[in-house]
Amino acid sequence: MIKKRYKNKDLKHKQSSILPTTNNVSKGINQFILRQAFKNMVTDGFSNPLANMGDDTPSLLEGTQYNMSRLTFDWGLLNTLYRTHWIVRRIVDVPAEDMTKSWYKIKSELPPEAIRKIGVLERKTSLRSKILEGVRWSRLYGGAAGVIIIDGQDDCLDEPLDYDYIMPNSFKGLIILDRWTGIFPSGELVEDFSDRDYGLPDYYIIRDDTMGSGIKVHHSRIVRFINRDLPYYEKMVESYWGASEIEHVYDELKKRDNSSWNIASLIFSANLKIYQMEGFEQLAAMDDRAKQDLFQTLMLMNWMMNSNGMQIMGKDDSFDTKQYTFSGLSDIYELFMMDVSGAAEMPVTKLFGRSPAGMNATGESDMQNYYDSIEQKQESNLRPVFEKLLPVMCMSEFGAIPDDLDFEFNPVRRPTEEERKNLAQQTATAIVSVFNAGIISQKTALKELRQSSENTGMWTNISDEDIENADNDTGLPGEEIPTNIFNNLGSDPKSESTLEGGVVG
Repeated sequence: MIKKRYKNKDLKHKQSSILPTTNNVSKGINQFILRQAFKNMVTDGFSNPLANMGDDTPSLLEGTQYNMSRLTFDWGLLNTLYRTHWIVRRIVDVPAEDMTKSWYKIKSELPPEAIRKIGVLERKTSLRSKILEGVRWSRLYGGAAGVIIIDGQDDCLDEPLDYDYIMPNSFKGLIILDRWTGIFPSGELVEDFSDRDYGLPDYYIIRDDTMGSGIKVHHSRIVRFINRDLPYYEKMVESYWGASEIEHVYDELKKRDNSSWNIASLIFSANLKIYQMEGFEQLAAMDDRAKQDLFQTLMLMNWMMNSNGMQIMGKDDSFDTKQYTFSGLSDIYELFMMDVSGAAEMPVTKLFGRSPAGMNATGESDMQNYYDSIEQKQESNLRPVFEKLLPVMCMSEFGAIPDDLDFEFNPVRRPTEEERKNLAQQTATAIVSVFNAGIISQKTALKELRQSSENTGMWTNISDEDIENADNDTGLPGEEIPTNIFNNLGSDPKSESTLEGGVVG
């Protein structure tokens, strides 16, 4: 038997003593700066002073520096980029839309009618659009928050959320606020190890600049949208929010934009016309009246050439053209585009809307990597949001939280029609085989077929009445059912369903 080292109150004291608080934040940052300064004093690496290579040598390579910019703090620049730059807008919006496009699926023994009620509640409260808004502003500004609105609890927002006090039909949705529009974390941190928000702010202040007042909201009533997480000290600098997505693409974006504008300006210099005039230096040095006459003469010559395609000049003058070649510029420009795409973690086909280049290029591998990245962001950024919201929604609709309440995100990638057809054939064959083996009943087979309709687009016409009238007993091994009903799997999924041998097609 393991003996407890501390009593409960002593253990609580030990826990609280190691937690980061606002009182020791400045002390910790100072210690961190001292450690970094000491580290910079110690050098250990390759150096060849005669060849100007390695550490502490006056070479172009060693002159490289990386400065801390914290672009997330530049609220005005982020707004300008989002409103005026189409690439920035796609970097912010497209992944956010893909994260919420396929939504989620409840994994519970709840009847279909109860799950439909949750879907109706989502539509009534515009929950999907609110969560999309939270993800979008978190990607732009680094962080956003949603205040859970429960009818009748306006006067107790500073108290922990108690599920037992959530009345029927009281969940009214979310109010989304980004980190710069009125919501500020408090200096107090959550000290309970069992709390999902341990180490994060305990309260949030919603401030109204017009009234000069603030509303204190407990963290259990807040869902946080965080973009890119940061190391501990940087997280404290950002008031426990994350970093803007623009921080990682800003430098690459400047290279791409400058290259694009330079290429555009070169177009105007692609065909230079050179007119050599004898005595131009003396004419340019004369009084203003003579120069004005000269300029009018040149304008007249240019107009005549544009209108009639001929050039008039003196017998001692000459005219020539210089053409500029653009070979190699497209390759350089595409490299900058790829750098922006890599920094944004988006394929070029998705970010710039371009088709894959090269022989046998399909872009499938790039898109698969992108979908994997979106699914990872769903798990890390959206799962905590839904884990807070679903119990509240269940209490509002049913008055209780199912013991087996769980959910999973639907696949981000949508299969093609051919893939759907093959998947429907494989699913139907598997269900028929286990039914023929006497493992499942007709009722279970119908349920499995209808559940597969979410991925296959077929079997949607299986009704609750069909399932209710089906046999609930398992068949005898070897008692087969007709399989010819699966011959028309490629037909219209909305066609009439038939019931043969306990399987609906």
